[in-house]
Amino acid sequence: MYIIRTLFVYFYNMNIFLDDTLCRKKLYPFTYTRHVSDIRVGIFTIKEKWALLTQAAIFTNAAMAPKDAIQVDANLLPTAKNFLSILHGIASDVKCLNNPWDIYQLNDWAIREDMHLINPPNPGADMLAANQFINPQQVFIEDSAQVNFCLINASAGPVYIGKNAAVMEGCMLRGPIAICDNALVKMGAKIYGGTTIGPNCVAGGEIKNAVFFAHSNKAHDGYLGDSVIGECCNLGAGTSNSNVKNNASAVKYFSGKNDAGIVAGTKAGLLMGDYSRCAINTSFNTGTIVGVCCNIFGNEMPAKYSGNFLWGKERYIFEKAIADIDNWKKLKGGQITENEISLLKQLYHQQ
Repeated sequence: MYIIRTLFVYFYNMNIFLDDTLCRKKLYPFTYTRHVSDIRVGIFTIKEKWALLTQAAIFTNAAMAPKDAIQVDANLLPTAKNFLSILHGIASDVKCLNNPWDIYQLNDWAIREDMHLINPPNPGADMLAANQFINPQQVFIEDSAQVNFCLINASAGPVYIGKNAAVMEGCMLRGPIAICDNALVKMGAKIYGGTTIGPNCVAGGEIKNAVFFAHSNKAHDGYLGDSVIGECCNLGAGTSNSNVKNNASAVKYFSGKNDAGIVAGTKAGLLMGDYSRCAINTSFNTGTIVGVCCNIFGNEMPAKYSGNFLWGKERYIFEKAIADIDNWKKLKGGQITENEISLLKQLYHQQ
């Protein structure tokens, strides 16, 4: 590990303010409903990275931050190698999130860096006997995780399986991959490198270089690649996305009907905001953005840009949207909060 534990004495009583004033709008649709520092890239959110690296008090609200707090741009990605330089304002080579697609484009790198922030065990004798491993020295499985009759290949990067996570029989994982706490990977799933399955998510089918934030489902067959799925989302059975054009040319993301678009590279998939869902067998085009609280269905391929609160092609009735979100959250053992309702109501009336 790069971190010297005695450094934490230096951070005792230190305050850090993560400021997203200048970068928030650049990271829609994910920052309609969260602070930039609550974006997950790698194993952890940005705020969680700072907490693990420093054990300092982390603030995201300027009104609540103490006057002596060190101000840091919230879209900077701290690592065990660079966080001290960032705090001293002298970092020159720091990766950051400038666009929402940076989340999946940096995820491979971020998983590798986040492995320095934790210390889980390698597979024990029972785990080695119950599964097939390639390069098990780079496989890290929390004691409470359940993994049986799987093939885990860490020759190209580390594989992390979190607390109380379950990887069912027949799964094939090829690192770098992070399966976060309480996540479920269903039987026969094929997961390629650069993928994070966030806390309490369900994953199935074929997934490559994709990030799930938390409490979201892609439980069935279908392909998802070079994509980011927000919180409390659901992809219906058979849903797939395109991440490469048939002519292999550059892919643009559009943030509105009249937007000229921004090139994201030759591989660009689905960006889906929180609380959104799609019907079975939905096919998403390359470079598609789905906003917050959308229900995507119909016989036509979805538009490459969907605003917020969409019901098919109509505007979602707010009260129905809230009731539907609450129903989905109850499936995960939770319920919608008053703070969520207030934030969504404000967003609804801004559209």
